[in-house]
Amino acid sequence: MELDILKTIDRLSHHYPSPLVDVVVEHEPGRCIEAIKNVTVNEEYFQGHFPGMPLMPGVMMVESLVQVASILLFEGVEESSNGRAELREVNNAKFRRQVLPGDCLNLKVTLISHKSETVVVQGVASVDNSVVAEAELVLVIKNDFVDIDPTAVVHPRAVLLEGTVVGPYAVIGPKVRIGKGCRIGASAVIEGDTQIGDGCRIFPFASIGLVPQDLKFSGEHTRLVIGDRNVFRESVTVHRGTRGGGGVTSIGDDNVFMAYAHVAHDCVVGNRTICGNGATLGGHVLVEDEAAISAYSGVHQFCRVGRHAFIGGYSVVTKDALPYGKTVGNRARIYGLNTIGLVRRSFSTETVTKLRRAYRYLLQSKLNTTRAVNRIVNDQTLACPEVDYLVEFIKTSKRGVTLRRPPKRVEPVGEDD
Repeated sequence: MELDILKTIDRLSHHYPSPLVDVVVEHEPGRCIEAIKNVTVNEEYFQGHFPGMPLMPGVMMVESLVQVASILLFEGVEESSNGRAELREVNNAKFRRQVLPGDCLNLKVTLISHKSETVVVQGVASVDNSVVAEAELVLVIKNDFVDIDPTAVVHPRAVLLEGTVVGPYAVIGPKVRIGKGCRIGASAVIEGDTQIGDGCRIFPFASIGLVPQDLKFSGEHTRLVIGDRNVFRESVTVHRGTRGGGGVTSIGDDNVFMAYAHVAHDCVVGNRTICGNGATLGGHVLVEDEAAISAYSGVHQFCRVGRHAFIGGYSVVTKDALPYGKTVGNRARIYGLNTIGLVRRSFSTETVTKLRRAYRYLLQSKLNTTRAVNRIVNDQTLACPEVDYLVEFIKTSKRGVTLRRPPKRVEPVGEDD
């Protein structure tokens, strides 16, 4: 079985300098592993031990089992992970017979439990099917250091918290602060006063926190603040703010920005949003929670995209996109309620029905927007927080909302509402 034994053993924080595993013969990932150690007379640990009668010390048998346990824990895990293991406890250790030079030591480790960072395994060493040693081993997996590729350029004043991995040729500037457990891909660039939360993934060639593409920007101090668990795929660009927009570009938690997406200066992006490949947010755009902006769509400066809104691919949004709705086209039109998205996010049937009826007032009643909103407000059968938010979104719009209906010859987008 071809496993990188040396690399996985190196994931032990403290281990014997030489590998005590020659070959892995059985491996069931996440459950058990069996390996072989051929004990030879020239082993370093025989020097000075038991003159005239070399014996393998019991502590070296335990060390062999620990090294095998590290292979079980780390073989096959994500290459960019930098977790390391520490041996914390050896329980119920029993040594039943001597191990001599020339013996073939069979090492079997079985996972007993894995809770949070603590792993418990049972290790058994045997020779010729006879148990020579056994013990319960307690290991702790830690991500308490930063792994920076030697080719990366990280400024000494940059702050990188534990568990973060920086890939080859990445560049990180002096005012950057990166949280715990982040992954910075090859040739990514992070500059400016940029704060990145925990667990974020920044893929190769992404550009985060550089100066905005605003001709009025004159080098003033502005910021980019990014929350936790965000994903920035290849060649995504995110710019920090401008003085005229409040000075901060802000991104919440659990967002996904697919390849070549762009977030311009002073944007505010909520939580759990998705920007498809090449999607572009102009300056000062507000994207609220759970919104999805499909591939190659553009949102004009100062526009808002409401909660749970769906923007179809290749759309051009020049007015506020209604929450819960499907907005598609160039220039974008409203295609009704985003029913599929709401069902996927476990909205109740009652709520979806009320939103659908509210949309009928807006799109099918032939009332102007003001009268349609008044009808919604006065219809007590529509009362619910989601409809209230829809009304408030329309009332507070500064650019106006997209209520242009598609021509009848155009096929509807998604399921029939």
